[in-house]
Amino acid sequence: MILIADSGSSKTDWRLIKNDGKIEQYRGIGFNPSYQTSQEMALLIQEAFLLGIANDVSEVFYYGAGCSSDHLKDQVKSVLQSFFSNANINVDHDMMAAARATFGFQAGIACILGTGSNSCDYDGYNIVNSMPSPGYIFGDEGGGAYVGKRFLQDFIQGELPESVNKLVAEELKLEYKDIIANTYRMPFPNRYMASFCKFISAHKKDPYCYMLYYDSFQDFFNKHVKKYPNYKDKQVNFVGSIAFFNSDILRSAAADAGIQVNLILESPIAGLSLYHRENHEYNRK
Repeated sequence: MILIADSGSSKTDWRLIKNDGKIEQYRGIGFNPSYQTSQEMALLIQEAFLLGIANDVSEVFYYGAGCSSDHLKDQVKSVLQSFFSNANINVDHDMMAAARATFGFQAGIACILGTGSNSCDYDGYNIVNSMPSPGYIFGDEGGGAYVGKRFLQDFIQGELPESVNKLVAEELKLEYKDIIANTYRMPFPNRYMASFCKFISAHKKDPYCYMLYYDSFQDFFNKHVKKYPNYKDKQVNFVGSIAFFNSDILRSAAADAGIQVNLILESPIAGLSLYHRENHEYNRK
């Protein structure tokens, strides 16, 4: 049996492909080797769903946040190998998950727009080029933290239009001191900033909220997509909640930028399941 994992810092989507081709799914705790030790990850993986199949899995394909270097990949691989002792373990980062899930064995530009943002140029087998992704302080254009940060800046500086300011007062009861505390004194300020996208998306018919996304997506295209060779001739696919729940604005911004957006997925796990099932069946022939 083949086990596939798409893991972020807060959750992991698991898909089990059985020998008869049937698929089971499970959502569990997330892992990130940038923030957790091997011992902590080893404890978190002890979940009932996984314990029941640990000895029967022959191959694991794990795609995770934080798996950006060989050292961090090896750390996760060691944890998985100790748990799935009979399996061949494969560990890769979430950008490869986005590429395989949306393009399969075809070439194109794969992008992530979730809490953060990232992109790569994919040839159908490997990532051949990628742009720097320095996180929410220096990058993450188009991602939730980036959009939320711009919204909070406008609130702090008194630049929200009156229509939005009224909604903020009614629904968020936002205060300057709370913003500062959550941004500078609490863990995961990027998640805090991104949390305001729920409000912004709920009111995206308001011109301010619409343009906040539109301009942020244009920033992403300028910093990422437009830097790849022949980007106008390539299909561009997306995964991530920001892209998925604001796909109308994303497609409009892309069309205005001369970019061909095709597929937009909330999560890569379904596409990864299809990719590995097809690859497994091909290799068995």
